[in-house]
Amino acid sequence: MDLRYTDAAPSDAEREAVDALLGPPPSGWEGAERTDEDLRWARGGASAAKDRRDQLLPALHAVNDRVGWISEGALDYVCRRLTVAPAEAYGVATFYAMFSVRPRPAKVLHVCTDLACAARGSAAVCSDLTERLGAPGTPAEGAVWQESPCLGLCERAPAALLLQAGAEREQPGADTVRHASVVAPATASALVAAVRAPLDAPEEPPAAAAVPQAGDPALVLLRRIGTVDPASLDDYRSTGGYTALRRAFALGPAGVIREVLDAGLVGRGGAAFPTGRKWQATAQQADGPHYLVCNADESEPGTFKDRVLMEGDPYALIEAMTIAGYAIGAHQGYVYLRGEYPRAYERLGHALTSARTRGLLGPDVLGQGYAFDIEIRRGAGAYICGEETAIFNSIEGQRGEPRSKPPFPVEKGLFGKPTAVNNVETLVNVLPILEHGAAAYAATGTETSTGTKLFCVSGQVSRPGIYELPFGASLRELLDLAGPPGRLRAVLLGGAAGGFVRPDELDVPLTFEGTRAAGTTLGSGVVLVLDDSVELPRVLLRIAEFFRDESCGQCVPCRVGTVRQEEALHRIVHRTGAAAAQDIALMREVGQAMRDASICGLGQTAWNAVESAIDRLGVYK
Repeated sequence: MDLRYTDAAPSDAEREAVDALLGPPPSGWEGAERTDEDLRWARGGASAAKDRRDQLLPALHAVNDRVGWISEGALDYVCRRLTVAPAEAYGVATFYAMFSVRPRPAKVLHVCTDLACAARGSAAVCSDLTERLGAPGTPAEGAVWQESPCLGLCERAPAALLLQAGAEREQPGADTVRHASVVAPATASALVAAVRAPLDAPEEPPAAAAVPQAGDPALVLLRRIGTVDPASLDDYRSTGGYTALRRAFALGPAGVIREVLDAGLVGRGGAAFPTGRKWQATAQQADGPHYLVCNADESEPGTFKDRVLMEGDPYALIEAMTIAGYAIGAHQGYVYLRGEYPRAYERLGHALTSARTRGLLGPDVLGQGYAFDIEIRRGAGAYICGEETAIFNSIEGQRGEPRSKPPFPVEKGLFGKPTAVNNVETLVNVLPILEHGAAAYAATGTETSTGTKLFCVSGQVSRPGIYELPFGASLRELLDLAGPPGRLRAVLLGGAAGGFVRPDELDVPLTFEGTRAAGTTLGSGVVLVLDDSVELPRVLLRIAEFFRDESCGQCVPCRVGTVRQEEALHRIVHRTGAAAAQDIALMREVGQAMRDASICGLGQTAWNAVESAIDRLGVYK
């Protein structure tokens, strides 16, 4: 792909998809028919083009959603509309796994082969599917299937997601319905039937199906799921919705931040940074405007809590984001949502429309003179975009690569302006803090890990799903709720970037400090339970493959180290004794280099799970 525009023309469908998003082209310089006036005057310029660059990812989605892939003509038309060099747009389009710049059928079946699904038999499903439909990537039955990293459907593993390109269709009571269908638990027969049938988006189980504790009065973050209609704003308000926002307006921005600080709330995405300090640092920046970004790109294998919150209680996230925006002085918020979450996209879109209609978003929220609105930006299949600065690049229309820090996001974040980034679970925790007060919130949990925590339990358990427990409960208590296997082999905490726990370590307290003292991590709340039927070397190899595939390639330690780690694990499978010891020593050296020198958390944690399996579980010995 060149820096210059080409002579390739978009199809009518591709042009319509882009124009539906961006509006009709205003001049021949942006894709319309050339006129005599265009030959004398080129409107806009570098500044106008820069202001439009953030529409690149939505425009690529528009084409991909309508046609199923992004042709040279479509890419050229998008570039003309946004004044982006084709080579740059090509670099963005090829960065994301859900896009294709090569022809493919309108139906694409994503079959998860990641940790939770692998533990539940995804390899057998893929083997059967290969016999029926051909190898991955081979068009058959008007569709193509491909192996996929975690789809965030771990409680229904093994899982698959079927997407079909085409015009959106209207549905009464909702904005639009995208052509998407979840098949979980998946069998080869069910997947072939789904591929052959018209895609009518069959009804999925409700979000409450992923919450074994649904209806328990002791729940805090999950209390509405299963008891309130997620599509009804009135239902939400009847159960205390928007009480927290009213109290926020009564306290003022500084008062809200003080409550969050006193409550001891820390981030639930894995870093555990104090939320109040982040908000305070953002609010104090003189530069403006300020932005709020909700990180809803939970791509860590085994994580699905944010999906359940967005599908089952979308108004809670909207209210919490409005409070956060008010506290930091932001008037615009963004939800960066996983592209693999079509139902969450629909639920949030509907909730945002309802909130705007009722004056809960917009130029005058609740008549308080505060303007705030939220926009959803969809990711497109890139684990690295869960990193906060990679989100900024993705929203801005760049490749989703992390930025070097400092400067930190609170100083220069989205569009180079002060930005606070929090994940869904962190934000939703703000509601009970303001509803009941900081002291009441801090009374739950431990001194340094306050409140409750959501845990994503999957693997070989009887009742997989999302569990909410106070910080300080033990891993054993959590597994007793989920129904542990009779022959427990290990528990992986924190996902692919986490660490393993042995069966004799189940009394470890589930707190940030407790898991750290035990030599592992709480991470985002992943609890993957494995019995002795699972081949741990195969699990480690899948983790290594995952990090190799998901490395953005920007820095040498991660780009090279993840490949060397995977190569060593492949060799160890066929070698023993001194030869295996040499590869283990090599992996330790490579792992330390990645940990010390990688730009972001992907490279810094890519060795964690393999290291813990070798040291704690005695794998390869």
